[in-house]
Amino acid sequence: MSGAPGDPRAQDPHRLRALLRDTHTVLIDFDGPLCDLFGGASTGHIADEVKARAEQAWPGTGLDEDVRDCADSHGILRRLAAMADRHAPALDGPLDWADEIVERHEYAAVRSAVRLARETAGASDLVEALHARGKPLAIVSNNAEGPVREYLQRVGLLRRFEAICGRDPHDPRLMKPHPDSIRRALRMLGDPKPEQVLLIGDQLTDLTAAVAAGVRFLGFTPYGDRAREMLGQGADFVVATHAPVVEAVTESPPGGQSFARSVQTESNQDCILATNTDPWDSGPPESDPPESDDPDSGDSPPRT
Repeated sequence: MSGAPGDPRAQDPHRLRALLRDTHTVLIDFDGPLCDLFGGASTGHIADEVKARAEQAWPGTGLDEDVRDCADSHGILRRLAAMADRHAPALDGPLDWADEIVERHEYAAVRSAVRLARETAGASDLVEALHARGKPLAIVSNNAEGPVREYLQRVGLLRRFEAICGRDPHDPRLMKPHPDSIRRALRMLGDPKPEQVLLIGDQLTDLTAAVAAGVRFLGFTPYGDRAREMLGQGADFVVATHAPVVEAVTESPPGGQSFARSVQTESNQDCILATNTDPWDSGPPESDPPESDDPDSGDSPPRT
């Protein structure tokens, strides 16, 4: 396949199969790879509720400009924590109340996501294929554990996961790109070798966390710019849909052994593109949505 270095269209499908063959354990981000939690809607109203409560909790202080400007439910948690650090010890104390507000809205979003069938296309097939090949699975998410667990229970996937690691409710500084949730998941899974662990995520913050934890990374994004960024920052592979991953896993025998079947060039192209059109040519042209989990940006619906 043609393409410049860093072009997702230039990836060799055999690398995806080899990556999955050599993977013992799979970690999956929640919002994005498995479901569209907020359906593309802004979470600014959640951030506004947190800010109003912060003004009550910290009377007379006034919110810092970056906190006032934040319109993202996860960004506001980070920025409040940073503000507390800047004004310590005056604003000393836990921020559990802020986490509880966000968690409440995440529970509501989960019920809407289930009712409106906002599962990411191919997500169930991905989970079932990985489980069928005997690969231990865990969730690592910036969402709260409770809502993630409820969603998976409602859609019948909870039994497939051996660990659910959401954000630390007491310290938003530990959300991805910090590797805390990955490290917790690895401990719960018996400390597999990091080089045999694969994280599937749709954000650059997922990639940053994976690199910090020493695990492999499979990017999942329909956006060409983001796919190129992921490859440029060390992603092992990037796909636009789950279809090529499901195909590669299904064609590999249980136990992670290599398979000998020859794959034709046309089939290879289908493995990557999943359709006869370029998946990275669809959607917003060359202007990806803001990175909601970027510590320096919190202005779009969360993808965690």
